[in-house]
Amino acid sequence: MQFVVTALDGTDAEAPARRARARPDHLEWARRMKRDGTLITGGAILDQAGAMVGSVLIVEFPSRAELDAWLAADPYVTGDVWRTIEVRPFRVAL
Repeated sequence: MQFVVTALDGTDAEAPARRARARPDHLEWARRMKRDGTLITGGAILDQAGAMVGSVLIVEFPSRAELDAWLAADPYVTGDVWRTIEVRPFRVAL
C-alpha cells in the first residue's frame, strides 16, 4: 500500500540545528529505503527563503502498522526534527 507522508519540522530556534544533526543519518536511512523499494520518492519542504522546514515522502509498505514502525525509527523522528506528521493512503498515477 502506498502512502504520502507530510512531516513538518519544529518551529523553535533549535529546529534547524536538529535537522542538520540528524540529516546524514536520515539520508542514509532514505538510501536504504530506496534500495529496498519502500521509498518511492521524497524531498524537503522549503520556506520562502529556501530553508528546509519539513519533508514529503511517498512510500510503500505492506500495511499502515509497518509504516508506523518505520516512522518510529526514522532519524528525523528519533532526533526530534519532525514535530507534525500526517500520513494518508496514496496511489501513484504514473
